[in-house]
Amino acid sequence: MPGLDPLSGGSSGPWGRQRKAGIMRGLVRFLTLTTSVAVPSVAAAQTTAQLAPGISVTAVDVIQLAVFAGVMGAAFLSAIWLIRQRARIASENLELRARIAELSGALGRSEALLNLRDQRAVVWDGGSDRPAIVGDLPPGCGAPDERSAFLAFGRWMMPRSASALDRALATLRETGENFDLTIETRSGTMLEAQGRKSAQHTVLRFVSLAGVREEHARLQLEQGNLLSERATLLGLIDALDMPFWLRDRAGQLAWVNRAFTGAVDAPTGDAVLREQLEFLPMSAREEITNRHREANEVFRQSLSAVVQGERRVFAVTDYAGLHGSAGLAADVSEVETIRREFESTVQSHSDTLDQLTTAVAIFDENQKLRFFNQSFQKLWDLDTPFLESRPDNALLLDRLRSEGTLAEQPEWRRWKEGLLSAYRSMKPQEHWWHLPDGRTIRVIANPQPKGGVTWVFENLTEKFDLESRYNAAMRVQGETLDNLTEGVAVFGPDGRLRLSNPAFQRIWNLPDQLVTPEAHIADIRAVCDPLAKDSPKDSPKDSPWRSFVASVTGFDDERRSQHGQVELSNGSVLSHATIPLPNGQVMITFVDMTDSVNVERALKEKNDALQKADKLKNDFVQHVSYELRSPLTNIIGFTELLNLPETGPLNQKQREYVDHIGSSSSVLLTVVNDILDLATVDAGIMELEIGEVRVGDMVETAAGLISERLREHQIRLDVQMDDATLVFHADENRVRQVLFNLLSNAANYAPENGTIRLSARQYDDAVEFCVHDDGPGMAPDVLETIFKRFEPHVNGGRRRGAGLGLSIVKSFVELHGGSVHIDTGEGRGTTVTCRFPSAPTQARVAAE
Repeated sequence: MPGLDPLSGGSSGPWGRQRKAGIMRGLVRFLTLTTSVAVPSVAAAQTTAQLAPGISVTAVDVIQLAVFAGVMGAAFLSAIWLIRQRARIASENLELRARIAELSGALGRSEALLNLRDQRAVVWDGGSDRPAIVGDLPPGCGAPDERSAFLAFGRWMMPRSASALDRALATLRETGENFDLTIETRSGTMLEAQGRKSAQHTVLRFVSLAGVREEHARLQLEQGNLLSERATLLGLIDALDMPFWLRDRAGQLAWVNRAFTGAVDAPTGDAVLREQLEFLPMSAREEITNRHREANEVFRQSLSAVVQGERRVFAVTDYAGLHGSAGLAADVSEVETIRREFESTVQSHSDTLDQLTTAVAIFDENQKLRFFNQSFQKLWDLDTPFLESRPDNALLLDRLRSEGTLAEQPEWRRWKEGLLSAYRSMKPQEHWWHLPDGRTIRVIANPQPKGGVTWVFENLTEKFDLESRYNAAMRVQGETLDNLTEGVAVFGPDGRLRLSNPAFQRIWNLPDQLVTPEAHIADIRAVCDPLAKDSPKDSPKDSPWRSFVASVTGFDDERRSQHGQVELSNGSVLSHATIPLPNGQVMITFVDMTDSVNVERALKEKNDALQKADKLKNDFVQHVSYELRSPLTNIIGFTELLNLPETGPLNQKQREYVDHIGSSSSVLLTVVNDILDLATVDAGIMELEIGEVRVGDMVETAAGLISERLREHQIRLDVQMDDATLVFHADENRVRQVLFNLLSNAANYAPENGTIRLSARQYDDAVEFCVHDDGPGMAPDVLETIFKRFEPHVNGGRRRGAGLGLSIVKSFVELHGGSVHIDTGEGRGTTVTCRFPSAPTQARVAAE
């Protein structure tokens, strides 16, 4: 041990200091005792001096005696104390010698332990940063012997072990927390590192392990590594935005990540495990369990689940082991959406290509046919099974050559290789194929970025034919425009003349410099304005060329055609039209309407005169009709009186005259009534009295009115009705008048001993009357004017009428909203069909 031996009597060391302290304490006690003895002696001396006056004792003597007595007493007491102290010190020295021997043995043993070959210690004394290194490690462990190299733990330890040791050592020196670690050197040797701290020292000891301990340490290290890797993996999985779960053997959830927790709307993962909240529906979990039980394979399938109120699609992967299973669900909703959109886009492109008239074929990087449209199949007339077998490009070319579709090439192999070089090219290629059947095909080979070529076959035969025909048409159009009598001028959006014909120049008397493509419409207007008079619809100071300029150079949102007429100063009348063209141009045409206008004016004057004459005729007819009605009524009345027996007897001749007078007057009255009815219809004041009409009764009445004429000519009336009780709504008087006129007309044309057929049929919304006679029929020119008034036609009839019967029929039927149809022909008689609505909603004015 350092310092002096405590038994040597020196003052150094802890034991010398203790001895000095004991001596000082003894001296203090001795002085105290002597003082206490000396003080009473002095007092006694004074007393003695007082009691024995005869004795000569001075105070000094007394003091000296007292001091002597005190010194002697102190010496005596000191001797006794020293004897006792020496015995105690001797005993302590013996104990110290035994303790020193014990410490020397422990020190030797410690040095022997520290100097073993399988351990090494690093000792830091107090706050010193320079440690002492004691001991050695086996040479094959990978630990260097040199001090600085040994203290650089990262150089000879594995990174994970060095990092863990640095952290543990820093914690030991700062907080005094002991540690025991198993570290691995770069050579693969396992060492045990122990950290301890005392009041004055910090010790780090490395112990080499061997045998079972080394294996145990290695297993501990591997376990630590596995736990660390597991923690890292779980941390990574917990950070994923894909739900992940672990299940035990019973199929219960054992661990879930945060994405799983959020998917099931749980606050924490512990809540998920506690309540066993499931992410997938029951059917999906059962399917996963059955797959693991039956096939013992990894489950991979897309399943749907509801997450945050929205149904989404997940790609689920679930693996089952011996002690449980693990699953991962990746949200592929967007991927599925993109995939469906991609498939829809591809299908849409395919459908679009199928609708194209241009043939398209797509070959992949292996020169196999991947897609073709219908136009491709039609162009080359190939069967569908062959194309669906995905032939390669070379085979397709060979087949087209063998079928004679492609033209023979001088060097077929070289020509084909040059064509197939498109698969190695980066730029599109263009070829022209002239087929044996006269077609011209433009072939475009477009390489694809991922390999393969898209072939486009454009049949330009029709295009070339159209171009040829277009050029011919343009030449014909030019010749046609040049020979038209109409003036044509086409102006561009900038107001420049694009096209004109000689008639335009001739009509407006334009100089040659104003009919060139550089001429502007403003310059042409300056020449044409003085030639044009004001149109009736224009202001006095306006001309049509102002509107022409506005139409050509204006910026109106809606371009409309304009038509008008202008009169030139030379008396010519032009009809002009402004027509916008699709390409932004405007075409202006001029037609010389001078002759047409003159004829139109003459016709208008003639028409006015005819209208006045017709009005005069109508006025005359109405006046005469009203004036004739009263006399005729009187004549008919007197005729009937003459036929009465009360008037007087008449001979046969007179009776015949009276009968002729009566029949003629009745016919004339009928004509007058028809004229009045037509006048009422023309005036638009005739009102129908709509009511229920019984078809059977009305037909019987009409037949009775015509029976006398039928008996006169021995004509039979054949009436055919589906139902005699048929009822419809109409004006009964007007319908009876229609049937009477039809039967009268048929009786006039029916042959002697002939038959007139009258039929009545009811349909869903109408009632139809047909009257047929076997007369000579009507020629087409007669049929065209059959409904005109005052147009009598004998045409084989017995007598000539006023020409109003069928006009009355047509007017009354159309007033009911019905129609009249005549089926006739020479040699097959005439059938007149009148169709009345079952319930007319309104009456309208009949056409003349």
